[in-house]
Amino acid sequence: MTTTIARIRTVVLLACLLVGLSASSAGAQSLSDLGGRLGVSGGPSQFYIGGHGAFGPLVDQLWFRPNLEAGFGDNVTVLAFNIEFQYRIKLTGSLSNAPWSPYIIAGPALVYAHTSVGNFSGSSTGGGFNIGFGLQHSRGLFTEIKFGVADSPDFKFGVGYNFR
Repeated sequence: MTTTIARIRTVVLLACLLVGLSASSAGAQSLSDLGGRLGVSGGPSQFYIGGHGAFGPLVDQLWFRPNLEAGFGDNVTVLAFNIEFQYRIKLTGSLSNAPWSPYIIAGPALVYAHTSVGNFSGSSTGGGFNIGFGLQHSRGLFTEIKFGVADSPDFKFGVGYNFR
């Protein structure tokens, strides 16, 4: 149990360090949004919660949006630090004033998983990659679908809110 807590602490500290380094290397962009999220995932089948920050724009329509998610279920606890970039698709014409706007999201992830089944207990840390798309409302609500490879969950569907 103590090794598990120590590993979780190490993953969280590394995630905080990566956020700090990434934010300063992203042209010292200011934090524009903080938000929360929750949803379900498949591979493993879990419920997840998390939070994120958005920095940018780095360049036209491209934002840096790191997030930390914790998944529970299927005899596994997953902590994922996702180093994602969000490309906000600019709508034109009659849709330019629409309250909902689409985006594409992608980036690498640092994933810690702790499995506990009966007498077996083990953990691992690995890398993954996520790619997906979503819709964001001008008042902060958003919904997204992400697909993962390597150690990232295979599929995620989530909803969240950006506090501005």
